[in-house]
Parts: sequence; structure tokens; C-alpha cells
Amino acid sequence: MKGKKVSKSSLNFPWLIKMALRDSRKNKSRLFLFISSIVLGIAAMVAISSFRDNLMRDIDRQAASLIGADLVLDSRKVLSDSSRKLIDSLKDLSVQFAEEKNFVSMVYFEKSGGSRLVQIRGISGEYPFYGKIETIPQGAADHYQNENTVLVDKTLMLQFDAEVGDTVRIGNSKFRIEGESVQAPGQTGLSSAVAPAIFLPLASLESTGLLQKGSRVNYLYYYQFDTNVDSHQLAERLDERLEKEGLDAESVQMRKERTGRVFGDLTKFLSLVGFIALLLGCIGVSSAVQIYIREKINSIAILRCLGVSGFQAFLIFIFQIIGIGFIGSIIGAGLGVLLQQLIPMVLAELLPVEVNIAVSWPSIWMGVVLGVLISVLFALLPLLSVQRVSPLNTLRASFQATAASSNKQRGFVFLLIVLFIATFARTQLDDWLQTLIFTIAVVAGYLILYGVAAIMIRLVRKYFPNSWAYVWRQGLSNLYRPNNQTVILVMAIGLGTAFISTLFFVKSLLIEQVTFSTQGEQPNMVLFDIQTRQKDEVTDLVRLSGLPVIQEVPIVTIQLESINGYRQSDVEKDSTLEISTRAFARELRVTFRDSLISSEKITEGSWKGIVAEGDTALISLDREYAERIGVQVGDEIVCNVQGLLVPTRVGSLREVDWDRVQTNFRIVFPKGIIDDAPQFHVIMTRTPNEETSAAFQLKLVQAFPNVSIIDLKLILTVLDEIISKVSFVIQFMAALSIFTGLVVLLSSILISKFQRIQESVLLRTLGASRKQVLAITALEYFFLGALSSMAGILIAVVSAWALATFNFEIPFRPDFLVILVVLVCVTFLTVIIGIININSILRRPPLEILRR
Repeated sequence: MKGKKVSKSSLNFPWLIKMALRDSRKNKSRLFLFISSIVLGIAAMVAISSFRDNLMRDIDRQAASLIGADLVLDSRKVLSDSSRKLIDSLKDLSVQFAEEKNFVSMVYFEKSGGSRLVQIRGISGEYPFYGKIETIPQGAADHYQNENTVLVDKTLMLQFDAEVGDTVRIGNSKFRIEGESVQAPGQTGLSSAVAPAIFLPLASLESTGLLQKGSRVNYLYYYQFDTNVDSHQLAERLDERLEKEGLDAESVQMRKERTGRVFGDLTKFLSLVGFIALLLGCIGVSSAVQIYIREKINSIAILRCLGVSGFQAFLIFIFQIIGIGFIGSIIGAGLGVLLQQLIPMVLAELLPVEVNIAVSWPSIWMGVVLGVLISVLFALLPLLSVQRVSPLNTLRASFQATAASSNKQRGFVFLLIVLFIATFARTQLDDWLQTLIFTIAVVAGYLILYGVAAIMIRLVRKYFPNSWAYVWRQGLSNLYRPNNQTVILVMAIGLGTAFISTLFFVKSLLIEQVTFSTQGEQPNMVLFDIQTRQKDEVTDLVRLSGLPVIQEVPIVTIQLESINGYRQSDVEKDSTLEISTRAFARELRVTFRDSLISSEKITEGSWKGIVAEGDTALISLDREYAERIGVQVGDEIVCNVQGLLVPTRVGSLREVDWDRVQTNFRIVFPKGIIDDAPQFHVIMTRTPNEETSAAFQLKLVQAFPNVSIIDLKLILTVLDEIISKVSFVIQFMAALSIFTGLVVLLSSILISKFQRIQESVLLRTLGASRKQVLAITALEYFFLGALSSMAGILIAVVSAWALATFNFEIPFRPDFLVILVVLVCVTFLTVIIGIININSILRRPPLEILRR
């Protein structure tokens, strides 16, 4: 190597950069492998960040079309006189006004004979004012309100093989299908799958006979104002009055913020997944730099002999890392721009707006800066030893290890890495607690995998199977050979495997959370909106159909009148009272019974199921609801039971499992107090199969069109579709971790290629055949792949068990098929990459190594 003696007192940056470039030209292939380790992580980061920027921009542009109006008022009860005056006063300020009543009900398609629970939306006026209801044929939404016709959601049309012109029965009336609803304001493919809608004229609702006492109906009022009226400020100004009247308000700004927050959380989560993929890539950088520096010890020692200081030698390689980090980040950012084109296509049915793809320069710069910074941070660990390379290394054996960096330096670098991870996580998460949990989880994952690899190496050394065949012994011993990559590869591939496996397990848990409540003889069908006069007939129909009546529950509508003598007006005047005004603003559906059910248990106080004549009723409240409204055991509550004031006292608080498909209530009355109040009923039953379920639903809809049905099997199908759509994107992002791990594997193998040549030549010189060398390599990478995947699966199983036990509170049964598939696939890919590389080495003649 030519070069003049360099003064130690001067860093001479131009010369150091020239040396870095000169050395880079001779090691292009190896530096390219450094680049490849971070490309996928940067691509994931840039793709998600760009998608988020585009999504937020389009939500901002299309915000008005999300609700179709400037302001929407929502009520869950029939308007009082004062509420009607408020509605009318705003109507006088508006340019256009529309009204909607919506509720869920069963509908019957006459041609196919099928029925399903849907959302009925009765609309009057020229709604929507912004955007439009897209239909097939076009223009059907312009005149469906002028005739006795309906618009039917596209999912319903497809499910029941319906066509425009067919007849659908809603309650007591029949309607002709005017068109197929493809898109409506605020509607997504997800909402269509969960609650497909049928639009009809508001004036036609009365003829259906579905608006009966006790029916759960939402009343919506839409306003369009002049441009000089700020609907958001208007809603905030009327907030107290709206709350008093039990009305909810939503402006364009409110919907924009809420929608942005929901999808912002999703993209932040995906960014964290991409960030972890980037961290995996940087482990590959650290590993590759470590091997690279070991091979450069002689060159560094020569530079030291020429007068280059240890710090100057360190800077030469830092400049190289900055350069390759920058190039890798640019390539990753370009790939991310291409990758972001796919995300809106995958998430199309979940998004509330149409996303227009555009280049997000802030995201690109963020990716480039992040890539360079994190590359340097992870390269620091192996580069610290450069400063301690002695000029005497030119006289020593090339394989002699150089002095290690000090513990203080390494500790400082580790601290920088942890702080960097925490800082980035804080930009994506809501608070420092979540940031701390994420940072600890990432560090713990690495430490666990490092520990698994270290323990495995120690056990193999200590309990080495000397009795095994030579090929097996040699493949196993390669796991702890000098310059081995066992720990690095186990960490990289294992963590990627853990992500993929955890996502599969969590998906199963979400389905299991619902199916758990349907095991054994638990109900899987709910009949509701049954009027009192219909209860006995519906019960008889259930039994005549050969189905059990598992539970019959009466439901009464009430409203809280006072708490400990304080009414809503008193609470509003006295801010020192620890009572929420929202406790008085909402109607509540309650029930009465003499015993508790399996989804609830008493946590405080005691339950008395029957009220003796003349006694005050001891009611039971859901614990979380009681905390929310500021009520404790012993407090006195006066309930307005549809005009009749009933004094009660809180006798107990309950822990309620709201995730189970049961008739759960915030308030439960004992028998003997509201038994004769106006009420409707819910019946729980169980159908053995889909054929029985379909036949029974058909009978029920024809005999009692106002009675609605929730079929849990349908819920499970829809839930599975929803989870699959969301988890596909998450799994795709997590797969980048696996691919990054494999790139790390490939780069580590290729970078240590000279050592591989040396080993293979020595083995072949000693008489080993080409087949034996290939088998040794295959076994080594089989052990690596199997160990990595098993360690990752172990982490995933523990994580899923913790979620099932402490979050979902259901038994965890791991899917052994998923475990087997992941184990086989990861191990197979690891072995294939190792064999491909060693196969090229085996083609080299043994004399090649002797000429070096």
C-alpha cells in the first residue's frame, strides 16, 4: 500500500476519506453485502412512512365525504321537545338538512330464500351533501327516495345472488332493488362485511312495522352550512347543551382527527415492525464489519507503522460505513417508494378514503438519515478494536486476535443503541410507558436469543457426541469454530421467526376468544327485539324446530334520575361532586333476574336476587361502569323506568366478561321491582349445524319479521375475514424480518468465504470427499436453522400464552401445524442458502488456497 507518513497531530480528513474510498474500491463485493443487510429495513420504514403521509393527506382532503355533511347530530332515543327545538334551530342555520333513522333488522331475499341481519338506513333529504353513494347502475341513488325502492350493499347482492329488479322483504313490506350500493360516505369494505347496509326512503320505514317500542334506533341529523359557519366551533360551543339533551355531535374536523388517529396507530405499529427489521439488518452489518476488520488487521498495522494513529484508522472505516450506509439507505428508500404502491391495494377495503400515491420526500430523508445513523451505531462495536491494533501485528500471525475494546467503550455504545431505539419508539408511541415496554421487549428478545445461542454452544462443547459419525461431528463442531456466526444468525433469524409465529398465534387467539364461549352447550344464536306479546310464540317456534331455549332475558329501558339525591342540574352546578354528568344523559338497557350468569362475578358487596315487598331494591352494577359514573356500593340511585321513578341502592359491583357472547348488562335488577315494566325480550339458543340454522332463520323471518337474529357462525366468518385482511399486511411487514435475517445469513456466509475455502481445502486435503464436505455444511446450517426457528417459536409461544392468559383470559392451545410449518420452512431456507454458497467453493481446486 502506497502513501506518505501522516502526522498524528492532524486528522487530515481529505486523506482519510481518500483512503476510505481507495480501500472500498478493492472490497466492492463485501461492502455490497453490508448494504444489502439494511436495504429491506429502510424499504419497510420508507414505505410505511410514505403511506401514512399520503393517507393523512387524503383524509384531510376528503374529510367532508367521510360523513357526507358539515355536522352530524346523533341520538339513541326519540327526541324530546327541547331536543327537537335544538335540532330545528340548527336547521334554520343550514343550507341543506337531512334526517336518518338506522337500526339492525333481518331481511329476506325472495328469489334465493336467504335471510341476514343487516343495517337498515332510512334517509330523507339530499344526503350526502359531500361525496356520493356510488351505485350500479349509476344514478340509482338519485331517485330511490322517490319510489318504493331500496339500494342494497354489494356484499349482500353477491351473497344472495340478487340482481337489480329483485324483491327484498323488510319487516311487513316488500321493496324492489333499485341498485347495488358500492360505496357510501364513511363506508369501507370492512364495515360492509360486518354490517352491510340497505338504503330506503325514510317515509317507507313506518310501513315495515319495525319501529316498535323498545327497538334500538339511531336518529341522525345532517347539516350543510355556508362557508362562513365553522361547524367544529359550533359543535364545541353547543357541547354542554348537546350533552344535556343526550345528543352526540361530529364535525368534519372531529371525524378527520378520529380517522387519522385510528389509522395513524396502525401505521405507527407497522413502522415499529419495519424498524425491528432494520435492527436485524444492522446486526448483520455488525457481524460483517467484525469479520471484515479481522481480515484488515495487517493493513491497519501497516498504516500504524506509517504513522497513522489508531483514531485515524478508526475514522477511515467509519467513513466507509457512512458511505455504504448512505448508499444502502438510498437503495432502500427507492425500494420503499415502490413498495408503498402495494399497501393501499392490500388495505383498500379497510381504508375510509381513496389513497393517491405520491412521493413523500420527508419519509425518504427520514429513511436515509435513519439508515446512516443506525449503521454507524451498530458498526461501532467491532470498529472500536481498530484503535487498539498495534504496529507489531505486521510481525505476528495474521489470525492472532487484536486487543479488544474496553468495557467502558462497549458499554457506552450499547447505551447509545438502547437510547436510539427508545427515542425512535417514542416518536411512534403515545407515552413513555409504552416506549419503555417496547424497548425492554426488543432488548429482552435479543438477550433471550443471545442466551439460547450461547447456551447451545456451551452445551455442544461440553457434551460433544464423540460417538457420532464424522460428518455429524464435524457439522456440529462448526457451531463453535473460530469466527463462527452462530450467535448472530440465531438472533437475526430467530427474532424474525418469532414475529411471524406470534402473528399467527394472535390471529388464532382472536378467533378463539369468540369460539371459546360457544363450546359445549353454550348458545350460538341470539334472537332479540322480541315483543312481550310475541315471547311465548317465538319460544314455541324455537322448541318446535328442535332447538333448546338456553336463556330468555327480559330487557327494560331506564334512565338514571338522581344519584345520592343529586340530579344532573346539581352535578353541573357543583364541580366538586365526583359524579359524571354522562350518567344521566343516556338511556340504559337493563334486566332483572334472581341469579347471576357465568360471565359475571361479584367483586364487592353482595347480591340478593329477590326483593321483598316494601324493601328497597339492591341493584348490581358493572364495576367499570360504576367507576366511570362515580358510584360505590351503598349509594342511592333513583331510576326513571319509562316515567315511573324507582328508588334503588347499589348492593354490589360485578366483574363482567364483555367479550363472551352473553346477555351482559351494566345494571341488573333483582326480581320483584321492574317485572311489569314495558319490555322486550332476548332468547338464546343453539343450532347444531348451518343447515338447521338457515331453516330456522327462514321460519322466524317469515313468521316474525321484526325479530332479529345474530348468528355466531356468521360473526366468526366475518371476524376471520377482517383479521385475515389486517394480519396480511402485518405478516408481510414481519416477513421482512425473516428476509432480512436470511440476507444477514447470506452475507455472513459470503463474507467468511475465504475461511470456508480454507476449511474445505484442508478437509479435502485430509481425504474428505466433496459429498462429505457438502454434508458437513448442510448439517451445520440445519442445526443453525432449526435452533433459530425453535428459539423464535419458543418466544412466540410464550408471548401468545401471556396474551391468552392475562389479556384474553382463555386457555392457550398452540397450533402445532403452524409450528411445524414455520420450523420446516425456516430450517429449509437456511440449509439451502448454506449449500448454494459452499457448492461454489467446492468447485475451486485445493491449490487455490495454497497460492494465497
